[in-house]
Amino acid sequence: MGGHRDNDEQGDAVLLRAVAGGDAAAMAVLYDRHAGWLHARLTRRCADPEVVREVLQDTFVTVWRSADGHRGQEAGGWLWTIAARRLVDARRAQERAARGERADAWYEPASAAPSTEERVLARLEYGDVGTALDRISPELRDVLRATVVDGLTTRETARLLGIPEGTVKSRALRARAELRAALAQLNPALNTAPTGGPA
Repeated sequence: MGGHRDNDEQGDAVLLRAVAGGDAAAMAVLYDRHAGWLHARLTRRCADPEVVREVLQDTFVTVWRSADGHRGQEAGGWLWTIAARRLVDARRAQERAARGERADAWYEPASAAPSTEERVLARLEYGDVGTALDRISPELRDVLRATVVDGLTTRETARLLGIPEGTVKSRALRARAELRAALAQLNPALNTAPTGGPA
């Protein structure tokens, strides 16, 4: 399995270098390879198919414009970080529209390339961490995905999930503790840090 994943990653890196050079055919292959799972993951976070479609389109426009910002990190994590940020932007736009504000009065384009920290956080849904995430209770997982993976504030998460802000904070703490425990079960080598006394 690992070898197949490595080949996919190398293929993605080659495609992204070609896209950075303006290769539209490489962009089409990248889209075919990743649009399906991105659409499915966005749909889990947003019930409006029109918003999902627009966010997916915006994601690949961003990839086309900023492929030269890909520095060899996992392409899936990089793409998902861009998509999650576009979804947050879309939610904010909807909220402002609902309040009757003019779009051009507030819009500030987000920077195209995700930061190193955001790329690390996006890996929550990959590898051992993704497996561990699946093991924690759904209400805690939802809070962790919204706050850490999607980058929403406590207030935005509370609004999205329909729960009080205090509940978001307490669930986030519990989620992190459960995630650490699940990771420790999956990978005991992560549990070797000194704890100040015998186990």
